[in-house]
Amino acid sequence: MRQVSKQRNTRETKIQLTINLDGSGKVAVRSGIGYLDHMLEQLAFHGLFDLELQCEGDLEVDCHHTVEDISLTLGAAVLEALEDKQGIVRYGQMYVPMDETLVRTVLDLSGRPDFVFQGEFRQPAIGALDTQMIPHFFKSFAIASKTTLHMAILYGENDHHKCEGLFKSFARALRQATELDLRRAGVTSTKGVL
Repeated sequence: MRQVSKQRNTRETKIQLTINLDGSGKVAVRSGIGYLDHMLEQLAFHGLFDLELQCEGDLEVDCHHTVEDISLTLGAAVLEALEDKQGIVRYGQMYVPMDETLVRTVLDLSGRPDFVFQGEFRQPAIGALDTQMIPHFFKSFAIASKTTLHMAILYGENDHHKCEGLFKSFARALRQATELDLRRAGVTSTKGVL
């Protein structure tokens, strides 16, 4: 079972996180940011990852440290759960429509962190989540998990739909990339290592 528990304790946040990549979408999260909890629920449900998260962050300052540290912890946990990446599909891609919005995620669990984002939000926040932190969440994940991650809001009007589409497409692409390819014995690279 590819399951990992991680802790992150700083002056800004205290985080306990457990993820099972071979789960069924069970989720119990409490970040202190209601809309972020909703997005993490989408991530677990659509990725079929079991996810438990407890976070105490300095939300009296703003949401930056909480969002960033949750993502860094999640990325580190996924990287550890993949171990040497033997037999994984490696690549994932997904388009997700959310009503008038269309979003795309393409990723590679390559060991080479990079993040490219295209899109805009109209409002400064969705609930208590600053919209500038949405791409930052994914950038932090890409860095911590050593993933090449390209995301785009192709079009849309509603910021809630844009954000939810990003999380759902990311979940589906990550699920695809982390799945085991039963026909492959080693890593998905001609180099022999990822």
